[in-house]
Order: sequence, then structure tokens, then C-alpha cells
Amino acid sequence: MSNYASTADQAGAVIAQNGPSWSAISPEYVARMRLQNRFKTGLDIARYTAKIMREDMAAYDKDAGQYTQSLGCWHGFIGQQKLISIKKHHGSTKRRYLYLSGWMVAALRSEFGPLPDQSMHEKTSVSALIGELYTFLRQADARELGGLFRDLDAARGAKDAAKEKDVLSRIDNFQTHVVPIIADIDAGFGNAEATYLLAKQMIEAGACCIQIENQVSDEKQCGHQDGKVTVPHEDFLAKIRAVRYAFMELGVDDGVIVARTDSLGAGLTKQIAYTREPGDLGDQYNSFLDCEEVTPDTMKNGDVIINRGGKLLRPKRLPSNLFQFRTGSGEDRCVLDCITSLRNGADLLWIETEKPHIGQIKGMVDRIRQVVPNAKLVYNNSPSFNWTLNFRQQVFDAWSKDGRDVSAYDRAKLMSADYDASELSKEADRRIQSFQRDAARDAGIFHHLITLPTYHTAALSTDNLAKGYFGEEGMLAYVAGVQRKEIREGIACVKHQNMSGSDIGDDHKEYFAGEAALKAGGKHNTMNQF
Repeated sequence: MSNYASTADQAGAVIAQNGPSWSAISPEYVARMRLQNRFKTGLDIARYTAKIMREDMAAYDKDAGQYTQSLGCWHGFIGQQKLISIKKHHGSTKRRYLYLSGWMVAALRSEFGPLPDQSMHEKTSVSALIGELYTFLRQADARELGGLFRDLDAARGAKDAAKEKDVLSRIDNFQTHVVPIIADIDAGFGNAEATYLLAKQMIEAGACCIQIENQVSDEKQCGHQDGKVTVPHEDFLAKIRAVRYAFMELGVDDGVIVARTDSLGAGLTKQIAYTREPGDLGDQYNSFLDCEEVTPDTMKNGDVIINRGGKLLRPKRLPSNLFQFRTGSGEDRCVLDCITSLRNGADLLWIETEKPHIGQIKGMVDRIRQVVPNAKLVYNNSPSFNWTLNFRQQVFDAWSKDGRDVSAYDRAKLMSADYDASELSKEADRRIQSFQRDAARDAGIFHHLITLPTYHTAALSTDNLAKGYFGEEGMLAYVAGVQRKEIREGIACVKHQNMSGSDIGDDHKEYFAGEAALKAGGKHNTMNQF
């Protein structure tokens, strides 16, 4: 990134070349606008963030304490506020990303209205949200830099050389709010060609990382719901290759692909895999089918029969025309899925589990790493899990195994607030607090995300406001519960006009019209009350 002085010098040279008719154009104003718009296209963003993500992956390989995190978002403003908050509270955006959840796109962004997570929403809404997120993040850059430019002008006006030097240093070392987005492409919204076309749109919007799952596209279900149907490996690998071709066609050669397996909770397949010889990938997939041996005499009308090792086997087929896997085969299928994906172009894994249990995840990862030593996971710290109950039960079971007295607790009712102050609950909370760190160290999890946090925070905060505002508290519910907290906690949105770009617009009015500019941020603007 060019510094302030050199950018102004470059602009000044171009202005000078064009003679007196450009004399009203200020090199410094041009420099400010350029620095406020560092990323000109989504591909600029994708290349920049892919490099960051690759560096973070390499750092994690050396030190598992260097794991990364993200929170899911469904609107550009939500993503912007997360990054502004991260910079405010932690001083750096390093190893903090954004996650784009297909579930939230379906539930909150579809023109059909709220939809379940079944790939029924408009697929272009995914790439549109990526573009929206980066528009808001770039605006956050422009807003923060605009404040620094005003500080620079004030320092110069006061002839404070030390202050001017300090502000210039902050401008030149400015850290962008633009970070990697892990973007959910579901099962590709169709065949491999459809996956390729949508992946291109997502990359052009700025995505450096695309997550794709091994479910059947037209039967897709949320990972934490029943009825999931997987595809044979070759079908899934074709889509992984399609995403890689999209990255490389657009010049994002180090784009990242996350291969997600839903096999742990998916007991069904739509098709029997093609196999050429015993032990090949198709044969391994078929080996998990729930079959019974038949003879020509016991075969029925319409039976589908496979030959394995000279035996005729009838896979169990449901009235839905789906075939059923053997009960208890989920972990083995997950391990095979992961190894196969990493050997065929994927960079990271996602194993969708039914509970947040480090031992369960580690068991699978250890098996994967016997074949692919640097295997790394993206893990969904899902709101679909009852974290409180799960971890209280994990502690209960661990204590029981160790011979500790747990007679004071009812395992089935550990969610009760009656247990909140108990030692068991305190230990469970300690384990929840350290879950990400422990799982990164012990279970190979490079990236921890929460898919739907802002869906839930929006609901909770709105519920609290509505309860008070439409009740006895009236306006105090908003003032005490929202605005007063914004002011005292330094939430920038309390100046909502500034956050929406009003001051940036005033700057541009001055650039374009000089003293004739009609600005909105004068002394009568009520934002001055803050």
C-alpha cells in the first residue's frame, strides 16, 4: 500500500501533465480518495485475502495456538460492525474473518421470504451478499481514514508538527477492515457446471474461500437436520475441481476450498457409485450400503442388485428411491470423505457433527492425519447445539467415570438454572470457554466459526427492546437499554449519520465545490450532541 505522500506526489504529477485546466484538482484530495478506496474490484480483494488466509494456515501448521475465528453474518452492516468492534477492542483484525452462512441467506435474504436451509433461495443472493459485505467493509476504511484526514488538517491548522507526524504515521500504517470471507456455496446449486458458474460470481465479488458440501444438491438439508443425502465421491470431486478451475481462471491461484462432509449424520445416498474394480473409490462408497445377500430365486421385481466378491447383494432402498447406509458407518465414511477430498484438491475440511465434543472430532482427525499429516479443519461452533446442556453432561459423565459423587445432579435436567452456581456448571463453563483453544491444539481445528450468531443476537436484542418499549418503560427502554450504552461504551453507531457516510459525503462536497459546498455536518447537526 502506497503511503500518503507518495500517493499525493503521483497524483500531482498527473495533474501537472494535464495543464492549467486541471489546476483546481488537489493532489492531496486525490490521494485521500485513492487510499480510501484501496480495493478497486472484488478480485483485488480475493487475491489480497487469499494470501492472508494461506499465511494463517502456514502459521497454524507451525503453532496450533494460531487458530483463526469468524462470526456469521447476513448483512453488510453486521459484517462491518464486527470488524469495527474487533479493531476497537483487540487492536488488530489478524486471524479474524467473516463467515457467510447459506442458512442465513435462506432465512433472511431470499425474495421468497424466510426459507429452510435447503438451497431453495436464489443462488445469486450468495454472491450479492459477498459484494455487499465488502462494500460495507470498504466504507469502514473510508470512514476511519476520513477521520484521520480531518485530524491531519487540524494538526496542520494548529501548526502542531508532532501531531501531524503522528497522524501521517497512522494513515500510512492503517489496517484495513477487509478480511477473508469463508463463503458457503451449499452443495453447488446444481451440477458441476452450475457450481463453477456460481463460484466465479462469488470470487468476482471478493470470496477467497469457498465451502462446499457433499450432499445431493436438490435434496440438500441443513447439516443439523435429518434426511441428509450424500453423493458418491467422484461427483463431489468434480465440484471441487470446478471451484478450483474458477479460482485459477480468475487469477486467484491460492484460493482456498473447504470440503465439508455431512456423512456423520447422513444415512442416505441417491445413487450407487460407479466402480471399475474391487477396492476403488466407488467400491469403497458402496461398501457402506446396508445390503442383504440374495439369490436369483429371492430377487424381487425392480430390485437393484450389486455384485461384491462374487456375492449378489440387494441394497436397502426406501420408497423415496434413496439407498440406506449401514447404521454406525458415519465416522468411517467421514474419514474416507476427508482423505479423498484432501487428495483431490481441497485445502481444508469441515466435519459437521451433532455435538461439540473434542474427543469425537479428534478421533476422526487422528485417523485422517495418518494419511494426510497436515489436515486441518474448519469447525462449526453451531447455535444448533445446546452448549450448556452438552458440556454439563460431558462433565457429569467424566466425573461419574472418575468415581466422583454426582448424586446431587439430575443428568437429564442439567439445563436448569438451579444448577447455574454449582461446581459442575462452573467446570462446564470453563470447558466451553477453552473449547476453541483446546480443539485447535488437540483436534486440528484451524478455523472456528459460529454460523448464525447475529441471527440470534438480533432476535434477543429486539425482544428486550420491544418488551420494555411497548410496556411500562416506554422510551426509557431505548434510552437506557440502547443509546446510553452506545454512548458510554463508545459504539460508533450512536452517530448513525456519520456511520452511514454523511461525513464522507461532506468531504467530497468540499473537494468538488470548495467554499460553495453545502455540508450536512454543521453546528446545527444533532449528531454534535454526541
